[in-house]
Amino acid sequence: MTEEEELRSARLVAWGNAWFAGLTSPDHLAEAVRGDDAAHQVVGLPGGGTPGLTLALGELRGLGATGLRLALPEPGHPLGLTGPPEFNARAMEAGEAVLAVGVPWGLVPEVVWHGSPDGEGDDGLTAVTWHALPVNPGVPADVPALRDAERELAQGMREATDLLLRLDVAGAGPAVQDALRRFRRGEEGTVLAPGYPPRVVKVLDSARRVAALLEIAAMSEGAAVSAGEMAARSGALRPLARSARRAQVAAYNALVDEAPR
Repeated sequence: MTEEEELRSARLVAWGNAWFAGLTSPDHLAEAVRGDDAAHQVVGLPGGGTPGLTLALGELRGLGATGLRLALPEPGHPLGLTGPPEFNARAMEAGEAVLAVGVPWGLVPEVVWHGSPDGEGDDGLTAVTWHALPVNPGVPADVPALRDAERELAQGMREATDLLLRLDVAGAGPAVQDALRRFRRGEEGTVLAPGYPPRVVKVLDSARRVAALLEIAAMSEGAAVSAGEMAARSGALRPLARSARRAQVAAYNALVDEAPR
């Protein structure tokens, strides 16, 4: 998964967990999470101020945090959240969030572009503010064990791929055909922070292929020759999108949820 495809919360969880485990340095952590952004700062922690990410994680560790978990909520599916409503609402609006393990705090990114209104060109910059808010202790909503997410994703992948290829993708034009060829080649390239085992990387690669499949479906929707085919395609891919999100959360959380007991 390239840096551009990876959500900021996912990068923070992966590299933050590597840092908590002593597998990466604070500088590498900050660089990996920041990417092409100009700056990241955190507001709302008990100590006050607006520390950068590494100082903020240090503060969380001082409070008792031992790792981070990812949440990828969407309307009707609070995946990875524990409440309260204020945090859930902000995370739902962002579509992503980070929950600290061991202390009742969570982080939600707010991304602000400073530059041309269309976000293009080299004369601007992206600044990210992470809002720290209290969260409820408890089991995050609907996060599966890695093995269950892997099995669910594989089954859904087979069913949805068969259905999509039976429908009228062939008539959807060259852009869809090119995307379909890339999908069939199964190109991989997920890169994670140190400490994540190959099995986790494999799950994220599968989720990436699912994302490519969903993109093809969106591009080719107009090629369906009947409303029934369009409904069948949508019905098959909707649960697959949910499975992919569940698998991503399970994979990113694996360093804290799948640790040997």
